[in-house]
Amino acid sequence: MLFGLMPLIKMIILIVNAIAILSEDRFLARIGWAAQQPEPAFGSGQDMSIKGKIVNLISATRLLARIPLIVINSVIIIYELLLG
Repeated sequence: MLFGLMPLIKMIILIVNAIAILSEDRFLARIGWAAQQPEPAFGSGQDMSIKGKIVNLISATRLLARIPLIVINSVIIIYELLLG
């Protein structure tokens, strides 16, 4: 087997880290992917574009994964130092 479970976990954590550190002011706004609050309307959530869904996913990842990522990164660093 070429890949084990730990390299796969590390790859997923690195991707989530990359999403979590994207700066909305410096990077996302420059390419037009800043989170925009749509005006609330009946049924406005169903016809959201792919770009809007990706922007919402990035915003949710940045908001919800911040504290768990600190803990997971610390565990991976300790694991690499001890068993690396």
